Amino acid sequence: MRPNILWYCTDQQRFDTIGALGNPHVVTPTIDQLVASGVAMTHAYCQSPICTPSRSSFMTGMYPSRVHNTRNGNESFPASPPVITKLIAESGYDCGLVGKFHLQSAGHRTEPRIDDGFSYWKFSHAPRDDWSEGHDYAEWVRRRGGDLDAMRQSAERVPTEFHQTTWASECAIEFIQDHAAAEKPWLLNLNIYDPHPPFIPPKTYADRFDAADMPGPHFRDSDLIQQEKLASLDFQDEIRTPEQHNAKRVQADYYAMIAQIDDQFARILETLDRTGARDNTVIIFTSDHGESLGDHGLMFKGCRFYEGLVRVPLIVSWPAQFQSGLICDGLVELLDLTSTLMELCGLECPDYMQGKSLMPILRGEADPTHHHDFVRSEYFDALDPHFTGGVGTFGTMYRTPRYKLCVYHDKGLGELYDLHADPWEFEDLWEDPKHQSIKHGLIQDAFDAHVVLTTDMGSRRIAPM
Repeated sequence: MRPNILWYCTDQQRFDTIGALGNPHVVTPTIDQLVASGVAMTHAYCQSPICTPSRSSFMTGMYPSRVHNTRNGNESFPASPPVITKLIAESGYDCGLVGKFHLQSAGHRTEPRIDDGFSYWKFSHAPRDDWSEGHDYAEWVRRRGGDLDAMRQSAERVPTEFHQTTWASECAIEFIQDHAAAEKPWLLNLNIYDPHPPFIPPKTYADRFDAADMPGPHFRDSDLIQQEKLASLDFQDEIRTPEQHNAKRVQADYYAMIAQIDDQFARILETLDRTGARDNTVIIFTSDHGESLGDHGLMFKGCRFYEGLVRVPLIVSWPAQFQSGLICDGLVELLDLTSTLMELCGLECPDYMQGKSLMPILRGEADPTHHHDFVRSEYFDALDPHFTGGVGTFGTMYRTPRYKLCVYHDKGLGELYDLHADPWEFEDLWEDPKHQSIKHGLIQDAFDAHVVLTTDMGSRRIAPM
């Protein structure tokens, strides 16, 4: 019998926000249990540090530039290839979506549906009352007598009982209960908004995290000089010190949002247990991209590829069939999840899918310390100047087990880091004379990877001439 799939995707959650994986300041008992019962990919990288291109990538199994969908705010989504939920639905799964989809712009409109394969659709792009129709979360709040905008502006913020994360859990519980006796397997894709900015958790959660107890961002004074060199590149916020960013308070609120996510995630897993579905359900926990959180003098996101922005949680649990308590340190790309889901559902991956299935690692049949020789991430005019004040920049990241190369195209700018010696990317080796041969070799490798992996050759060949 093919398994059910619970695919839980947060928005803008860094990789280093899970207690069981080394953060003593967060409170994530539910996710910690998932780590204990599953496989945690500790070096999973998104294919863009921005929402739409990242989601376009892992929903199709292709790099954003290959999908022709590299921007937030885009008018439409390509008609081909189909998103993975369409393929899985056609194979006999009943698929549901809760929350945001964000393969197309939801600015000044409800995001249009595509042929997505979802028979259950509860939409909420963001927890604001900005959409006159089609915003299922805002309608849920109104039915319960709440005023979403007023709560967001209040000192108490949106309380848990009205929160979007809670609404998503209610939808998930409804979906799981309704499918308790179903003959068909199901896939439920939850996409909540937190811990995305603005960092406004319910006050009851915020009060649990004291800014004075927070470690603060990864920052050195030299970061201000480094970021001035990169100031022509798109980014959402100004370069500031941790004090100017009030970064410890932001970090506390960010962790408070994750604590609420963990509590609500627990409710969903309890429903799986109560309905008897847990043993035959694969649970996936991940995020679309990370958050700067004050690292290197930066807050939010943009055209940079620091670890906090491009490295994300990825945990897969199915104790009946997969390894438990396994830490996978090999390099993984989020688009590998697409190929993994295809194999999990008994489907053959189309030739255009570019990921590498994680199933051998999950089953304990492959070395968890090596999955890819390198991983890539792209920023191609991804954010509108409304958010950055910029004019649209283009950058690529090429990361090997030791080195990270970032090239900012047509700007004459780049970064090179030795992540073995400098895991938090403080010592830029781009201009270092001792590393020029390494830099040029990585530039050649990165260029080759870009040409081979992202060139669209057009329609399929049908004859020799």
